[in-house]
Parts: sequence; C-alpha cells; structure tokens
Amino acid sequence: MEREAQFVGESPAFFDALERASRAAALNRPVLVIGERGTGKELIAERLHRLSPRWGEAMIVLNCAALPETLIEAELFGHEAGAFTGATRARAGRFEEAHGGTLFLDELATLSAAAQERLLRAIEYGEVTRIGASRPLRVDVRIIAATNENLPALAEQGCFRADLLDRLSFEVITLPPLRARGDDVLLLAEHYGRRMATEAGWDGWPGFSSEARQALSAHVWPGNVRELRNVVERAVYRWDESERPVAEIVFDPFESPWQPRRTPEPPAAAVVPTESVSLPSEPGDLRAAVDRYERGLIEQALARHRWNQRSTAPELGLTYDQLRHAMKRHGLFQRA
Repeated sequence: MEREAQFVGESPAFFDALERASRAAALNRPVLVIGERGTGKELIAERLHRLSPRWGEAMIVLNCAALPETLIEAELFGHEAGAFTGATRARAGRFEEAHGGTLFLDELATLSAAAQERLLRAIEYGEVTRIGASRPLRVDVRIIAATNENLPALAEQGCFRADLLDRLSFEVITLPPLRARGDDVLLLAEHYGRRMATEAGWDGWPGFSSEARQALSAHVWPGNVRELRNVVERAVYRWDESERPVAEIVFDPFESPWQPRRTPEPPAAAVVPTESVSLPSEPGDLRAAVDRYERGLIEQALARHRWNQRSTAPELGLTYDQLRHAMKRHGLFQRA
C-alpha cells in the first residue's frame, strides 16, 4: 500500500495515539485501531506496518464491509478451482498474500460469524485452509484491524466473538475525533489550504480570514479530518482572489436554492401489534411470514426517520452495520 502518510497536529490526544502506535509497531502482536470515520485509522495502520520489522514486506488491505458475506471468506482464505460456482481457477487469499507482512482488516465489525470463527483459528494456529482444499497452509501474518464500532458492547450482545476480541486486543489505539483536538483544526486547515493553493497555481498562500477561521473552529466536524480536507480544498478552489485571505467556507456542498426536492414517501403503514400477526396457513410459510413482518418493521422505522439509517438503527436495537445487512437482505436499498 503506497500513499502519502502525513500526520498533522499538536494536541495531546493526537500525540498519545501516535506514541502508542509507534511503541506497538515493533512488536509482532495484533493491534486494534478504533475511531470514528475520517479519523485516520488506515494511516495509523500504515504507521504500525512501516515502523515494524515487517516494513519491507507487503501490507495487504481488506475492507470487510466492501464485500458480500458470501465472498468474504474466499477473499480472506482463498479457494481452489471448482470450490464454488464461478471459481474457475485457484486463488490465494489475503492471508497468503500477506505472508511475512501485515494484513489490515478494515471495518472488522462487519465480518460474519463464520468468518470470525475462521479468522480466530487462523490467528491462533497460524494456518489457513483454502475453500475446497483439504490441507492447511502455514502463514506468518501480523493482524491490524480497525472499526468504528464498540466491539466490547457487540461482544456482550453476542454480535462479535469475545474470544476473537481477546486475541486481537493486545493493544487498542483509540483515535480522538477532530472536535477533541482543539487547535489542530486550524493547523490542518492551513496544511490542506496551502497544498490546494499550490495545486491551483497560486503564487503564495494568503491564509484564511478571521471569520473563516472562527467558522472552521466552531464546526463540529462529524466527518473528522476527511471532511475538513474536503471543506478546505473546496473553499480554496472556489476562491477567485488568490492574493486575499480565503473568506468563504461552505460546509455543505449540496446546499442550494435549486436543490431537487425529495420524492414524497408513501404514507407509512400502521404498525401491526405482534399479537395481531396472522399465523401462516402452512408450516412451510413460517419463514416467509417472519421475513415479511421483519421487513415491514424496518420499512416503518426508516420512514419515520426519513430513511436516515444511522438514526433508525438505535430505534430497532441494531448497530448501523446490522441495519444495513438487514436492508440488503430485504432488498430495501432500492428505496433508500
């Protein structure tokens, strides 16, 4: 994985996270990186790899949320030719590709229960077995995993294996959100502003006006550093007076008086009390009836929250990722 990895900041919370990553890098132990979206989890993972004795070997990245549940095990452990429909030739998995180096598992909490079990065995025994194979392969891989979920809470709910969490949590590095980093907001804004000015061909960097700096400092940054970079680069790109400090900051690029109106949602059906649910006419209809009822509950909750998945999930007692899996299972993404 090749990228420009720059860490900008001076806050104690930020330096503490970097220090923990630097100390953990030298040890051949798994590390969990926890943080909100946009806080730089992948950059910390790269730091852990580059400062480790494995720096000369490969760092393989797998976003566990980017693949359907049916393919995640094949991606992790590989498969033999003919192991399943479409497997026309053998393929090494990410564990084999990372042999001697580091395997970075992003969005760890989205792994299925079956994949969690096989991952635990791979970590404990240093062996992986391709799907369709009868013999295991020895692998030497360091695991770094990242998530924005509360894994101990998921383990208590039975949604994540507690024994896998124990194996992965030798060291846990929790990244502070940008709103907790104080003056780092303006340091980062100057950093990205200066880079964008150079890219735009400006002769120099005039900085931000006092009003713009106040606006940047006051924003809560739900998207953290990733959001700040977009906001700053957009402000510089749109500013036509390169000799004057940038004075206009737009936090929401979709804001416009001509923004298309949202298509009206059909009226939500009334919630049917559990006691009034009709029983299936035949035993074979039970699964279909349960699926229809579950889909109806999810649709109604989504409608009440204007199809905002993050605000709907807590009402249903689900995590954000669990709700997305349920929506995918019921084909509800077409309406979202």
